[in-house]
Amino acid sequence: MEQQDSVKRDGRLTPVLALATLIAAFGSSFQYGYNVAAINSPAELMKAFYNETYYDRIGEYMSEFSLTLLWSVSVSMFPFGGFLGSLMVGPLVNKLGRKGTLLFNNIFSIVPAVLMGCSKVAESFEMIVVARLLVGTCAGLSSNVVPMYLGELAPKNLRGALGVVPQLFITIGILVAQIFGLRSILANKQGWPVLLGVTGIPAALQLLLLPFFPESPRYLLIQRKDEETAKNALRRLRGWDDVDTEIEEIQEEDKAEKAAGFVSVRKLFSMRSLRWQVVSIIVLMGGQQLSGVNAIYYYADQIYLSAGVKEQDVQYVTAGTGAVNVLMTVCAVFVVELLGRRFLLLLGFSICFAACCVLTAALALQDAASWVPYISITCVISYVVGHALGPSPIPALLITEIFLQSSRPAAFMVGGSVHWLSNFTVGLIFPFIQVGLGAYSFIIFAVICLLTTIYIFLVVPETKSKTFIEINRIFTKMNKVSEVHPEKMELKDFPPSASRQ
Repeated sequence: MEQQDSVKRDGRLTPVLALATLIAAFGSSFQYGYNVAAINSPAELMKAFYNETYYDRIGEYMSEFSLTLLWSVSVSMFPFGGFLGSLMVGPLVNKLGRKGTLLFNNIFSIVPAVLMGCSKVAESFEMIVVARLLVGTCAGLSSNVVPMYLGELAPKNLRGALGVVPQLFITIGILVAQIFGLRSILANKQGWPVLLGVTGIPAALQLLLLPFFPESPRYLLIQRKDEETAKNALRRLRGWDDVDTEIEEIQEEDKAEKAAGFVSVRKLFSMRSLRWQVVSIIVLMGGQQLSGVNAIYYYADQIYLSAGVKEQDVQYVTAGTGAVNVLMTVCAVFVVELLGRRFLLLLGFSICFAACCVLTAALALQDAASWVPYISITCVISYVVGHALGPSPIPALLITEIFLQSSRPAAFMVGGSVHWLSNFTVGLIFPFIQVGLGAYSFIIFAVICLLTTIYIFLVVPETKSKTFIEINRIFTKMNKVSEVHPEKMELKDFPPSASRQ
């Protein structure tokens, strides 16, 4: 019996938990990554389609400025949709549940997949713009809801590893889009609508399979007050019958929740006991997106060309970089419980800072010697490795860990909004910065990486293997509030939820 108790304390990865994780991450997080990258390879073909469609209607071609603007709108509708999706998280997860929201979210994937797939036949570039907004909304919801769902299904000893799985599937989505986006496969005149439309397949699979898996037991018990269903869900997830201890834990949490009350976004900003948590999430989510990760990918092709890679081979090198990204995120899944969150964040942002500094020098001096461009390539790969270890997967996982159950939906909405607005801003402004500063634009990103690293070093505590009450006590001291108040709001030690880049 004693042995069973120790097993209970350390939950295991049962088949139900593993499959629920894979289906939720493949059906939702994968699409986020896929749609980020899918539009890159057929860019010139799509611009030509925009121009021809316009010519067929009006009888003249678009001006260069109009075409660039329309293309910028097509690209940036995705992060704008992501921002809208983040704002919908709170109301939807409370009304439909975590699993229910993921199922509902498939509408925002299947409809745009059809629109993008048919846009060429219908001769309508407007369909692409609308579809990008919808598929962005899908990504905005899933980047917050998947980690929350998985965190509430997971036993506490697996929460770090499962918290990184959504990010892993985002990187797999990027890699698959890069492979499908090879000119020999789908990035050609006939294939690009298919390349964009493929995003509906994971959604359709999730719609078929996810209903067979349990809803979050925490949601069932606290919001639905349905103890029997919650018990059955826990039995399936844990693989044993005696789940009373965990049910009691959730009920205890429920009582604490009633004491804390619901925390809205406005209340989140005004509560002194949550001050450093909110600042930390904003800094980490902003740092994640403003540290130049999108710019590195944007620049990569030019860097490879200057290093002497043939133009037709650049696409293969880019896919290779995507594979490195996947590989390093797999590493993060396995080391996050070993090395801790704080260490991975410090390591990741430091590598990104060093890579940006050396890259600036290498780009400025790239004609000085024939070997300099190879340093640039090394910097790009080092940056991708650094970002995949810490800045990409960890900030979302930390939202789960440093907020209480009552403030978590609001914290996800704030973190998600910062994530998508930063993404939107970089997408809109970077082309202009690049024209103005050229190679020196990476100095801006180096400064952001350095400032984020300093903030993490001074402020962010290690949360590995700590209960929520211990994490809360650390922040209580930092926020200089009496321990009585937050303690009442804290709940003992429950499996959390998280969100992703």
